[in-house]
Amino acid sequence: MVISGKELSARLKAEMAEQVKTFPAKYGRVPHLVVILVGDNPASVSYVTGKAKASEAVGIRNTTIRKPESITEAELLDIITALNLDDEVDGILVQLPLPKHIDENKVIEAIDKSKDVDGFHPLNVAALWQKQPCTLPCTPKGIIKMLKAAGVEIAGKRAVVIGRSNIVGLPVSKLLLDENATVTIAHSRTRNLGEVTRQAEILVVAIGRPKFVTADMVADGAVVIDVGVNRDPETGKLCGDVDFAAIEPKASVITPVPGGVGPMTICCLMENTIECFLKRRK
Repeated sequence: MVISGKELSARLKAEMAEQVKTFPAKYGRVPHLVVILVGDNPASVSYVTGKAKASEAVGIRNTTIRKPESITEAELLDIITALNLDDEVDGILVQLPLPKHIDENKVIEAIDKSKDVDGFHPLNVAALWQKQPCTLPCTPKGIIKMLKAAGVEIAGKRAVVIGRSNIVGLPVSKLLLDENATVTIAHSRTRNLGEVTRQAEILVVAIGRPKFVTADMVADGAVVIDVGVNRDPETGKLCGDVDFAAIEPKASVITPVPGGVGPMTICCLMENTIECFLKRRK
């Protein structure tokens, strides 16, 4: 079974659009997401465009603030401060990566926790690990939704996550733990990685290397979630971190690249914006 994140996200966005339609009568307006884009990195521009399109589909107000790469850290922090104070803004997202002269951690910490739609603020991260209510990071949240939509039983399963980033690897490990999986976190320094991954009933790969996971690393019937977005060095086409063509026949469930986890990340960003809006209304 190939899980189409494209189809699932379209269905969820249609449901959100129905919900948002009721907001002007109830609350006087719709949620407002502000995205800050620094520089013109083609991947970042593409992501920001995708976020604007999704906002339109759901009926959320979207503002994109574009700034040149030469913007200073102080100028960027001033923009965030103004947005924090603006009661008409419900969600603030700074598109990463940022230019080297800007401290990403400082920027993330500057965003009001209640408007942090990415779920990256240290207080949201702390709340996640302490099982407190918080805004969940979009990609991990989307992965759990995909597993549930595919009817995958998570509780009691052996899950292996390759990658330990703050954005995907660590939070998705925690969400799998919260669903009662037994979780192993593997990474570039893991010895005998294939032995570890062959134990996985659920394998989540977020390592950022094209076709890194080969068929011999995956058990028959495993559920494989591919988070990577890379260029295939041979064909130049988009590909994931797993060798899809070789692994699809072995896996019971697998996500494609493109059209898998990516659309669900943006879908969950829309959901987080609505959640932040509703929490702030309360």
